[in-house]
Amino acid sequence: MAFNFDQWIDRSHSDSVKWDKYRERDIIPLWVADTDFISPPAVIDALQQRVAHGVFGYGYPSPELIKIFLQRMVERYRWYIKPEWLVFLPGLVCGLNLSVRAFTHEGQGTLAPTPIYPPFRKAAKSAGRPQRQIPLKLQNQRWILDLNSAEGLLEGNERLLMLCNPQNPGGTVYRHEELLAQHEFAQRHDLIVCSDEIHCDLLLEPGLQHIPFASLNDDAAQRSITLMSPSKTFNLAGLGASMAIIPNNELRLQLCRARRGIVPEVGILALVAAQAAYSGGQVWLDEQLEYLRANRDLVIERINAMPGLHLHPVEATYLAWIDCSELAIDNPHAFFEQAGVGLSPGLDFGDRRFVRLNFGCRRELLIEALNRMAQAIQQINAS
Repeated sequence: MAFNFDQWIDRSHSDSVKWDKYRERDIIPLWVADTDFISPPAVIDALQQRVAHGVFGYGYPSPELIKIFLQRMVERYRWYIKPEWLVFLPGLVCGLNLSVRAFTHEGQGTLAPTPIYPPFRKAAKSAGRPQRQIPLKLQNQRWILDLNSAEGLLEGNERLLMLCNPQNPGGTVYRHEELLAQHEFAQRHDLIVCSDEIHCDLLLEPGLQHIPFASLNDDAAQRSITLMSPSKTFNLAGLGASMAIIPNNELRLQLCRARRGIVPEVGILALVAAQAAYSGGQVWLDEQLEYLRANRDLVIERINAMPGLHLHPVEATYLAWIDCSELAIDNPHAFFEQAGVGLSPGLDFGDRRFVRLNFGCRRELLIEALNRMAQAIQQINAS
């Protein structure tokens, strides 16, 4: 490998949300979804050049960034989008919140998978909108939406369907026929669709292809808001540069009206980093994916060897959704935290029986965390 993903980077005194949570405590942080890897050299070089310029006034997405992003969509997904469809945002989470506020009125409901990335749930709650939960079901060891059960949940006031592909948590990459079923459901109930596709570049299972929901057909495009970002792909989350792709002119105007005076434009350094990542980060990304696949395989092997734990295949993301329901404990998150491993509590996603483990870290640290988890389980089984 040209890049060393085993390199130790001390984040303990870098104002890191991930690492400062357990500051001065012997707990390995494998929770919030950023990685411990140095970003691509192309990004670092571009940022250093921009910092050397010394002026950091207001900026806007360069024509080159827009051109690179459009080309990327064609090359990777055969998705032909237009520049005017793009709305740049300082983070994907604000895109979720804006979608709820722009496309639902008081009394109108949202639909979202469960379990799901916590901001989906919080976006509806903070806007005062009801949210119906569409359960994920296990089918052929893959977590997919149970759309049949969703029919019985509808009350007729739903307006927005919030999707996540690849699924977080669970790591499912939805196939074409599964996306068509989601579209048919949205079309039948006249729903606008907000699709979080932030992990689309982090496919770990060879042979799989990410398919943007909006690329299915013209109707899907006209009822959709697609959210993408280089942040998870290239470890740029702290900079904040995301894109909402909205082909429908009226929906785009509604979202822009909802952001006015509340959500700022993207900072100049974030735009520089995004452009550099997309234009010069592919070799780094390819090697990162190879490293993450090995980490994933290690996690699946070790977790499934621990009595009381189960982990189904992770097709994408660097996040493992671990079923702890057979463990004789009430709070698996607190249990593993006491054992020295900080995971994301499943309750935040909608299922307290699970924990989420972030394996986007150097392998030596991951092995130590897995050893601590195994030892803790051995101790309760021996008692």
